[in-house]
Amino acid sequence: MPATDRRFCVVTPNFNMGRYLPETIDSVLANLRPGDEYHVIDGGSTDNSLDVLRSYGDRLTGWISEPDRSYADAVAKGFRRSTNELQCWIACGDLMLKGALDNARELIALENADMIFGDDLYVDEECRIIQVTDGSAPNLPVMMIHGAWTPLQDACFWRRDLYERVGGIDPAVRHAADYDLFLRMGVAGRCRYTPHVFSAFRRHPGQTSQQHELRYKQEKLACREKLLKSGAAPKPPSLPARAFYWVYPRLRSRFMNTKKVPAGLIGSHALAHASAATARFGGGR
Repeated sequence: MPATDRRFCVVTPNFNMGRYLPETIDSVLANLRPGDEYHVIDGGSTDNSLDVLRSYGDRLTGWISEPDRSYADAVAKGFRRSTNELQCWIACGDLMLKGALDNARELIALENADMIFGDDLYVDEECRIIQVTDGSAPNLPVMMIHGAWTPLQDACFWRRDLYERVGGIDPAVRHAADYDLFLRMGVAGRCRYTPHVFSAFRRHPGQTSQQHELRYKQEKLACREKLLKSGAAPKPPSLPARAFYWVYPRLRSRFMNTKKVPAGLIGSHALAHASAATARFGGGR
């Protein structure tokens, strides 16, 4: 992959999440290389978010604060501000582990992939590690269509070409825009799972999926039906296979993920263990 094709554009959407914003920004800045860009798109916050953003001066490539339609609208604005070849977004409150972008650069090239997706840490409001979440999918589009599963958004990285080819993130999808985008990219591109822990997903009351769980599920169903009607979906698997793709992610979520956590890591602070977590989980299972 030429050097000019290894530059990332990272976007963070934010709205009244100033409490968590510094940790998220610091985790991304620690990952940037020359030529990478980092844009924070604020939806017109009324808390201390703007003071936080001003405090970073020119360490951020850019930031804006204005009303938006949805977090997807903010993400779309961020990606429009850059022509860098590689893209990802990390929500305010979540953390990018050390080495995440360098690993992603290498793996996208190594796998000859349009998109890679991996694992993450699941942490509480104080950033204490609860578990490691397995983000694997035997067949990404099929598992999304027939299992209603979504890749771990904070552990997904892709080429701008794929993002633009599918029309980008849809600002009209207010709650399940991640599912909608990754479903379309999963069908259209070479998407590869890689067993690396890239990030930490923070559980907190402000999350869209928690605040609007029913609407999130309804939008996922509508996005699925739209794809099926378009004729772009892959051929449906057999009935037993469809049952597998529905049951597998739910059983894994309930019984398997916590078994991946080394003794002593649960309850530890994610920032203190960011490097250790990346090294210990970075290889195969």
